[in-house]
Order: sequence, then structure tokens, then C-alpha cells
Amino acid sequence: MRTLTKDAINKIGETVSLMGWVNVRRDHGKLIFIDLRDRWGIVQIVFNPKNKELLGLADKLRPEWVVKIEGVVKERPEGMKNADIATGNIEIEAIKLEILAEAKTPLFDIASDGYEIGEESRLKYRYLDLRRPRLLKNLTMRDKTIAFIRDWLHKKDFIEIETPILTKSTPEGARDYVVPSRLHAGKFYALPQSPQQYKQLLMVAGVERYFQIARCFRDEDTRGDRQPEFTQLDIEMSFAEEEEILNLTENLFTDLVRNLFPEKRITQSPFSKFTYKETMEKYDTDKPDLRKDKNNPNELAFAFIVDFPMFEWKATEKRWDAVHHPFTKIKNFQEEISEKNAEKLSALQYDFVLNGYEIGGGSIREHNPEILEKVFEIMGNEKEDIRRQFGHLLEAFKYGVPPHGGIAPGIDRLLMILQNEPNIREVIAFPKTGDGRDLMMDSPSELSVGQLKELRIKIEKQKEK
Repeated sequence: MRTLTKDAINKIGETVSLMGWVNVRRDHGKLIFIDLRDRWGIVQIVFNPKNKELLGLADKLRPEWVVKIEGVVKERPEGMKNADIATGNIEIEAIKLEILAEAKTPLFDIASDGYEIGEESRLKYRYLDLRRPRLLKNLTMRDKTIAFIRDWLHKKDFIEIETPILTKSTPEGARDYVVPSRLHAGKFYALPQSPQQYKQLLMVAGVERYFQIARCFRDEDTRGDRQPEFTQLDIEMSFAEEEEILNLTENLFTDLVRNLFPEKRITQSPFSKFTYKETMEKYDTDKPDLRKDKNNPNELAFAFIVDFPMFEWKATEKRWDAVHHPFTKIKNFQEEISEKNAEKLSALQYDFVLNGYEIGGGSIREHNPEILEKVFEIMGNEKEDIRRQFGHLLEAFKYGVPPHGGIAPGIDRLLMILQNEPNIREVIAFPKTGDGRDLMMDSPSELSVGQLKELRIKIEKQKEK
């Protein structure tokens, strides 16, 4: 049975079987030492000249070869212990070696933190890049964070429900990624920008408390804190007011930091709260960095920004658009909702901010189908288009929809900050480049003529100028 490196320290005097990668090889005269690496750490293996055949095989070993080693766990002599690693008090005296796979020399150093290596190389050979301890730690903390969130919300009576990835293209702010349908030629699915409509329909269904670790897709320009596909914590609650959702969010993230990131210090508790007008007047931004010492990587300044405008004027398109999204409830309107007073209307919308980044947003939703239809009209949609694109939601709202609202913090951006990383690519296993390419898989890629024919799609090539 395999022994993990971290467990070997408890097996002094026993014979163990370890498997992993050759991290480092060192020749000391007649002795050969290797550091064996697995996901849990490193342990020193020693090959002595008593067994010439074994020593000869060990002489062939090179970095990153995959091996299986049997040996006896021994305590290192005083003066030879290594306090820098968890297994520094022991070593394994090898009695058997099996080479499971040889390896080419990596194209770059995987022992360093990797910041000095070009992105093109790191992403093309991401499976090598992920071997470095920093990235493995990032993936481990991502897993622990998601597991903590799931457990915390389950204790609050939330149900995790998966919503469809193949859905309908509707205007929600960014461009959709579209997927052609083979069975329904000329028609297309869209990948969800968020599970917005599905989670609202779950409230109509009586679920009341829903969450999901949701994959979302937006065809927009990428940057350091944005990717074409990303992960968010999606939360929706029935019969909840804004304050209840913000309190739930604050309690969740306070507990998360205290349990998983105890080295971090939250600047202010309760979290700061500003109206949109206040933060723009005071900080000239709706995502202010409220840290007292911006050079302190362990300081976390959370804040909520509330009372956003409902609409913003799109000068190039000559129309009003929703600041958040059209499903947001208008706050305390006293007159008829129309284009004439669109700029005066405020929304029950809130953003969640951390250290100068927007890490989430949400709102109380409009559950009156008549008002929701007026909002779409203000945004320049004809009644026929509204019915075609959102008729399913408007129809559902006629069957007893509870007041509801939610919030959706971004997992990637949150972990980027908590792990002190410069961009979200460092906390995602297989990210895209700045221009949306996957260098390792070489995507996006062309389809074969046969695939295009089956989908009844014709590609128009751009004419050379």
C-alpha cells in the first residue's frame, strides 16, 4: 500500500512504499540522494552502495521522472536534520526502485514561484507550471474555500442546485458565447453569463434558499481580473430584504477569513457601507480601496456599495440601459416609470468590494411582471421582442412569485486577493490568455468541413485588403 510523504514521519523503523516525482538528485561520493515529491510534500531518499544494482539504477534518475520506491524509514542523525521541511527529521533508505515513467527536461524552472517566466510558456505547458508549490497551494486553498462555503450555506438551509449550461441568448450586458444546434438547424444555444433567470425561476418554484458554485461565460475583453469563463458563488433568497442578504454575505466571508486565512486582518467590522453617490463623491470610484495600509498584503477592507442608479444613458446607442441588469427592483419610485424619469430612478442594487476590486454584486429583484416589462421598454425593447426573449419569465411570474433577491461574489477574484496574486490566472487551473486563447489545447480552433456541414454553418473568410 502506498505511503504519502506526509505520513512517513510516523513510520520510523517501518518499510514503506512511496510514489512520486524526482524533485532533486544529488551524488555524494558512493551515496546517491534524491528528494521525492508528491502532492503532500518532499522526503529524502538515500541509495547506499550495499546494493550495486539498485545504486546503478538510481544513477539513471533525472528530475521529474516518476518512480516507486520501497524503503525503511530512519531518523536522521543529529546535525543532519532539515527544519525547513516537514519530513526533515527522517530519510528513507531505499531497498527497491521502479521507474514508472521517464521525463523530458522541463522547459522552465518549476521550483521557482514562476513570476519570472513568460505567460506564453507557462500556459502552453500548464501541467508543468501547476507542479510548482505556489500554484498547488492556490488550487488547494480554492478547494478549501469552496468546501467551506458549501458547508456554511448548507447549515443555513440553502440547497445547491445546478442550472443549465446550454441556455437561451438574452440581452444581459455582455456578449453571449453561442452554441449551434445540430438538431435544430439555424438555431443556437447560449452559454450562461450567469444563472440569473434560472435562480429566479427556482424562487417561483418555492426553493426559497438556493446557491450554486456556478460557471459563467461572457464574450468580453479580458484583463488581469477577468476571464472568458469564470466561477461565482450564486446565492438567491425568497422573502429577503437587502439588509438580510448583506448580513448573510458579511457573516459568511468573515467566518471564511477567520477559519481559512487566519493571517489576514479585516480592517473594519461590520463592513463599511456607502451609497453610490457617497463613494463617487469621496473616492471618485464605486470600488474604493479602504485599506489603512495599502502595502500590507494581509489587510482586507470589505465594503458594500448601495443605492445605484437604475439606468445609465448609452450615448453611442442612444438608449437607456440597466446599470446592473433589468431584473433589479426600482427603489421607492413615486411616479410612473418611463424614459422621462429614467435618470432619477435608483435601484435596490448592491456591490461587494474588497481592496479596490468589485468581488460581487446583487440586487433585490423585480417580481411584478408589469413593472419588469416597463423596464425592458425603457431599455429600447419592443413589446414583441420582450415577449420573445423573456416571455417564459414573465409568464412564470403570474403563478405566485415571492419577493426575492441575491448576490454573486466571484470566486476567482476573491482568491486572487486572498492569495496575494497579481491576477486571477494564478488561481485558476487552466486559464485563458489575455486575448482568450487556450495555448495548451490550441483553442479556439477551426471545425472540420464535415462538422460545419452537419451544423449547416458556412464560414465567410475575411477578404484580404
